[in-house]
Amino acid sequence: MDSMQRDRVKNSFRAYCLKRLQKAGNAVNRYKKDKLVLERLYQYIIKNDAQKILLYLPLRTEVNLYPLIKRLRKEKRALYVPFMEGKSFRVVKYRLPLEKKRFGIKESKDSKQYRIRKLDMAIVPIVGMDITHRRVGFGKGMYDRFFEKEIENINKTVFVARELCYSGEIVTDHYDVKADMIIMP
Repeated sequence: MDSMQRDRVKNSFRAYCLKRLQKAGNAVNRYKKDKLVLERLYQYIIKNDAQKILLYLPLRTEVNLYPLIKRLRKEKRALYVPFMEGKSFRVVKYRLPLEKKRFGIKESKDSKQYRIRKLDMAIVPIVGMDITHRRVGFGKGMYDRFFEKEIENINKTVFVARELCYSGEIVTDHYDVKADMIIMP
């Protein structure tokens, strides 16, 4: 399959997955699924003794990490979140208050004083994935660009999803982020 065909297949798959995520049930159903994911994710963090963790600040279709963030902060783990810059992002320390930015994404305030060199774990939301365990995201390529530069500095990459949208064929490219672990309800 050439790259143009793969792009069409990937975009079609992404659209299908986004529709499924938007219809993923009522608020109670989403809450129950998120609670299961967060408990499994927390156990994985403990098992791997992850102290420096990159998280995301969730959109409505993504697993709500806020209860986990609160729990990890109480344990004094170092939490980091994406701070968008151009077509990618850099990592900044998680701190309040959060501000709403592009695409409706919340961010911590910019802070150049915290330059993180190594992360024990990166928790990444997915829209879907294929047979190679590579990520299909929202199509902006921000995580792909970030991981391309920083992959050696990330010990484990964990995908989380409220619902698995899986393709049994390859729809991703070699540069798409690959998971060490996938956690869902």
